[in-house]
Amino acid sequence: MMPLRRRATPRALLAASALAISMASSLTACGIPTDATPRPIPAKNVPFNLLSPSTATTIAPPSPRAHVPTTVFLVLAGTNRLTTVPRTVNYPGTLTQVIDSLVKGPTNSEAQGGVQTAISAQTVVLGTSVSAGIATINFGKSFNSIAGPELVVAVAQVVFTATALPGVAGVNIEVNGQPVGVPLPNGTLAQGPVNRLAFASLAPH
Repeated sequence: MMPLRRRATPRALLAASALAISMASSLTACGIPTDATPRPIPAKNVPFNLLSPSTATTIAPPSPRAHVPTTVFLVLAGTNRLTTVPRTVNYPGTLTQVIDSLVKGPTNSEAQGGVQTAISAQTVVLGTSVSAGIATINFGKSFNSIAGPELVVAVAQVVFTATALPGVAGVNIEVNGQPVGVPLPNGTLAQGPVNRLAFASLAPH
């Protein structure tokens, strides 16, 4: 015959409850303490080097308002000789932007210093393109208002300025989208692309 399980007495239940409370207090004392308010963590206790500055370098793309240095070719007053003039254009410094800068001619201070241009102030750049090292520059009809020796110098200015850009070796000139022949210093008319060599007699000293 199996022995009967004895019912716990009130005194035994009270003792067991006291033991459980005591064990819970001990476990809490061994755990991570909690604070009533936030407090800073000592730097030595911050894991994973979170306080160390990042060594990665981020390179930002150029701002659309950034300036790009370039060179245009104007003319020394009283001569047909070209001269280099520094310019800045907005990023990215396309051929159209550079030729537009050339067409604007000398600044007031440059003009006072003896620099001029053979390109008419009414000249408009309708567009540009580059293919296989040859630049095609399309001017408005006002480009036709330039004539005689001045046209030779004007074309030389365009050719030297365009070929100063990387990847441009020769130049085709159009007026209102139509190819035009250009006069050379030797008195001949060139059809097709021309380069600096054709205008060597006008090159800067």
